[in-house]
Amino acid sequence: MTCHLCNRATSGYLCNRHREELAARLRALPDLYAEVGEYLIPRTTGWGEIVSTKAAAGPRSPVNEDVIDTVNWARAAEVLRSWREDVRRVRWPHRGAPPPGGLAEDCRWLAQELDWIVASYPAVGDLAQEVAELNRAVRSVVGDPEPRPQRLGYCVALVGEGVVCGAVISRMPGETRLTCKWCGTTYGPEDYLMLAHFQPADAS
Repeated sequence: MTCHLCNRATSGYLCNRHREELAARLRALPDLYAEVGEYLIPRTTGWGEIVSTKAAAGPRSPVNEDVIDTVNWARAAEVLRSWREDVRRVRWPHRGAPPPGGLAEDCRWLAQELDWIVASYPAVGDLAQEVAELNRAVRSVVGDPEPRPQRLGYCVALVGEGVVCGAVISRMPGETRLTCKWCGTTYGPEDYLMLAHFQPADAS
């Protein structure tokens, strides 16, 4: 079986990295959407903008419509509810609809069921992509982009006689122990100098 997002060999429908990313996004979404509420009140002026002494013609919207266009709590809640309903339908077809709940409850429920979802729910790739899109949209408003992996170089582990793995090694900010996604070799802080020393001469 291969991961539905990166085609990497794995035991479920997502590899460990994409499973962890989905879990983290499900945990973060409710708080991020709650924070968006602070951005719904529009600013009257921009930085350095001259304030006109005349009132603008026509009524002024009481909310920041640009934010509403970018991020819609009701849509996010609807998307997560539909995924919860479908997972429940597939896993327990004899049960009815899930009990009423909001975005936070549905995100929490999906996160709790993630082991089964990754192992047994073929649509998990689509679920992960939709959650990622919701996450990107809301972070674009609150100004809190997701941390990006930092590329460290290539894996230098021997995987055969005279054969070096060569897969790209990366880490998330704050991560200290790294595991090659292809051969499984683990590198700790004590290995960083060795890893750097054996990088190809043309490695960036």
